[in-house]
Amino acid sequence: MVTAMMMTSATHISRRRLLALTAGSLSFTALPLRAQGARLNVVATTGMIADAARVIGGDRVTVQALMGPGVDPHSYRQTRSDIVALTRADLVLWHGLYLEAQMQDLLHKLAERGPVTAVGESVPRADLIAHEDYENKFDPHVWMVPDLWVHVLHAVRDALTAAAPDDAVLFAANAETYLHRIDRLAEYARDVLASVPPASRVLLTAHDAFNYFGRAYGFEVVGIQGISTESEAGLNRIRTLVDMLVTRDIRAVFVETSVSDRNMRALVEGAAAQGHEVAIGGELFSDAMGEPGTYEGTYPGMIDHNVTTIAAALGGQVPARGMDGRLRTGL
Repeated sequence: MVTAMMMTSATHISRRRLLALTAGSLSFTALPLRAQGARLNVVATTGMIADAARVIGGDRVTVQALMGPGVDPHSYRQTRSDIVALTRADLVLWHGLYLEAQMQDLLHKLAERGPVTAVGESVPRADLIAHEDYENKFDPHVWMVPDLWVHVLHAVRDALTAAAPDDAVLFAANAETYLHRIDRLAEYARDVLASVPPASRVLLTAHDAFNYFGRAYGFEVVGIQGISTESEAGLNRIRTLVDMLVTRDIRAVFVETSVSDRNMRALVEGAAAQGHEVAIGGELFSDAMGEPGTYEGTYPGMIDHNVTTIAAALGGQVPARGMDGRLRTGL
């Protein structure tokens, strides 16, 4: 986040040029007119939001996610095709809370001409974790806790309803069914994570994407990088964490699908050099979900995978293939 907020003047110039061109097209292009009975064309920035829109919208929506598996939303910059999709959408759903840092100006400009909703900002301010260094900036990773993600699901339902009020009953029914599933997911997460011995509840990952997770489930969370992957981990940070692994006898660390594992490998090697064996406890979905068409490519599958993988690696009791036996890899 620090790097994203302190970009070079050259970067600002290039972004201003792109936004100036985009703003011109936005200013003179009429909103798309949806034919009566046609599906609502929804564009979402992240896979998690797109998944919610697909489930709640059902067969009354078509949904496109701009960011796929393994994509880091902190550093993602819109492409020409993204701009076309966004300007043609009946509804744009983005996360907010400075997650899509490089797209924020464009998304605010789009909001001047049509329905654009930052659904992550529906989470009550009192439930957000404030950034330590920047006033009125918050940790955006609220999807890590199903109980918090419920606020976003409500916001998605409401945005769909406002854009297509004739389908309000369907959206409400789909949302209610989905919320029951998320409640069950939240209960599963609480149960399996509570089975991890208290002394082992240390979660060391690539960046600070799991702070809400730690607060909700009683884990100490340590990220090599900060809240944004744009921050850098220096050699002193690596040395400090290696010393922590050794002195506290931490035996497992975790890599992330959307962040390079280079720093994590350095930690494992540094600990090994001091005679301390540390295993990679598994690969977690942090800022993006799994592959489309897979269980892990859905929000429930993403969270099921994460909590099951973490609990198993740190000594908890978990079902072999997660909540409903649907995880692709047995533990």
